[in-house]
Amino acid sequence: MKTKKVLLLLSNGFEAYEASVFTDVLGWNKQKGDGCTEVITCGGREKLKCTWNFTVIPEMLLSEVDLNMFDALAIPGGFEEAGFYTDAFSDEFLSVIREFDRANKIIASICVGALPVGRSGVLKGRKGTTYHLNNGYRQDQLASYGVEIVDQLMVIDKNIITSSCPSTALNVAFTLLEMLTSLENCYKVKHLMGFNKEGLTNE
Repeated sequence: MKTKKVLLLLSNGFEAYEASVFTDVLGWNKQKGDGCTEVITCGGREKLKCTWNFTVIPEMLLSEVDLNMFDALAIPGGFEEAGFYTDAFSDEFLSVIREFDRANKIIASICVGALPVGRSGVLKGRKGTTYHLNNGYRQDQLASYGVEIVDQLMVIDKNIITSSCPSTALNVAFTLLEMLTSLENCYKVKHLMGFNKEGLTNE
């Protein structure tokens, strides 16, 4: 079975929880599911500090990314106060997003991870969502990039997944797993992780 490689694209100031759902769900699949997924972390700096001050050393730098190695892109959100948009809105970061969309590969973003996707231009004229609380100003920002805002927790438009807040993170990761493998395999991994088919904790 061909390995499906996912590039976990990290900006300085990213939320550790939103990144961890991708490493956990796809890691569980690698060990206990159909075994085909592999996650590789990438950033624009040799060391990245996440929103709550964990320090992460990415496996690759943006300058080293070879699109042909990967089947999907995953982008967690982060906090402006922690410098998230400095990296996430950089030319290198946006270029990676454009390359994945140009190749029609899956792009899965969580919360404000949708904003660099929107800023890159790949969602122009398409549907999406992002953080919806605090008077919806982040959704207004996404709309300014020509995105049609949909009032849903998670929106899928062709190859791009966007979501509205951190609570959606696991559902985004499971949806990515389903798109890379199958619904049946996704259910298997959910069960082994203690979730039901809807992604809720089994009692």
